[in-house]
Amino acid sequence: MSIKKGFFASALSLSLCASTVFASGAGVGYAQSVEKKYIVVFKDEAKLPSGYEDLLKKAGGQVQNRLEKLGAVEVSSSNPNFLKEVNNSSIVSEAGAEHKIYADAPAVEATFSYEEAISVKPDLYEQNQWDIKQVTNNGESWTLPGGTGKPVSGEDIVVAVIDTGIDYTHPDLKANYAYGKSFVPGYSDPKDENGHGTHVAGSIAAKGRTMGVGPDLKVASYRVFGPTGEASTANIAEALMTAADDNVDVVNMSLGGYDWFQDPEYATKDVVADVQMFNRAINYAIKKGVTVVGSAGNNGVDISSPGKLSGDNKGATHRSPSNQNMIRVSAGGQLKNLAYYSNYGVGKIDVMAPGGDLGPNYNPQTGVGRDNSYLCFATVSGGYGYKAGTSMAAPKVAALAGVIIAQHGKDKLNPAQVKHIILKSAEDVFKPGNDEKSGKGLISAVSALK
Repeated sequence: MSIKKGFFASALSLSLCASTVFASGAGVGYAQSVEKKYIVVFKDEAKLPSGYEDLLKKAGGQVQNRLEKLGAVEVSSSNPNFLKEVNNSSIVSEAGAEHKIYADAPAVEATFSYEEAISVKPDLYEQNQWDIKQVTNNGESWTLPGGTGKPVSGEDIVVAVIDTGIDYTHPDLKANYAYGKSFVPGYSDPKDENGHGTHVAGSIAAKGRTMGVGPDLKVASYRVFGPTGEASTANIAEALMTAADDNVDVVNMSLGGYDWFQDPEYATKDVVADVQMFNRAINYAIKKGVTVVGSAGNNGVDISSPGKLSGDNKGATHRSPSNQNMIRVSAGGQLKNLAYYSNYGVGKIDVMAPGGDLGPNYNPQTGVGRDNSYLCFATVSGGYGYKAGTSMAAPKVAALAGVIIAQHGKDKLNPAQVKHIILKSAEDVFKPGNDEKSGKGLISAVSALK
């Protein structure tokens, strides 16, 4: 896959990690009076300052969403000078256009019904789930205390799935479904209409014809993507903050986009409003005891700074949402190799987990050798599907975090300690120590629990 030169310049786009194309909006003239949405982040990180409403109103803005605990708001305005006027205020840290994206179809995908699974593929775990076997060492981790996600303390361990929703009626998931909330305007039902979020939830806690890493963990649906695949950054930040307030134990975000800082002077500074808001949301969740996991992305490029996504290697590429306190995951194949689509980069990856591939003999340049070694999990309408992506790798790490918490007891470990156990127990598969492809290595549930 190729990315055109300069495509990501000065733009943030968020999408499901199965996506490979991102879009950003173009500016409009004042005469058109087109209403746009913006993110305004104030200098106070924990509350909205006095006078902020007057400031926004004077600049022609209307508040659409208040993220009070993050010191940020989503605003709509048809004033073409809105950003200039607002950024001149001493109470504003950063204001910028809010970006939306549209989820693209996965590059690798196939589905089949529950009936077909019974008649044609009766034992999906044994026949297809090499990835779960790899993480659990053929189910050995399930025999260890907490290894299925059933907590020693008796309290359920909940993994929040910020995604397209979850099919909570699916036979492999309904017993482990905790609850759901929707952050999609006009859609109150957190049920999945796409399949991506159900697939993610299945890799965490499926218990049926397919199995998850922690088959006794609970999953909660925090739906941010509607049927069109569109999501706003404010809704994703709100979902993350709400999950933390709901006292979940782990959050999985198999979604992401990129910010490109063209000016080297600002390469390592959070100068974009979306980046600041996400950093605050992630840190808010972690401070409340939530382990946050995110995927590395599927563009198959180096996302270190300066990165290759910009096309000319000038400036810095930032994977968003992400920061140093969460766990960032690359995807591996069946032979413990880096999957051909997985992003990588020095300092950008914490660990690797199986995300599916097109087979140990597949050559992405020639297309020869494909044997469909991608992953089989639950999908919508009670069916099953195959997908590959870092979206499928991240939830295995989220599930591992869940079973570690289950073993030690709820609220006994902080997120930094959970992350330390995951990294320390990872199998060193590439260069000794930390490397750009797998971080500390390939996750191992048995090593982590022992």
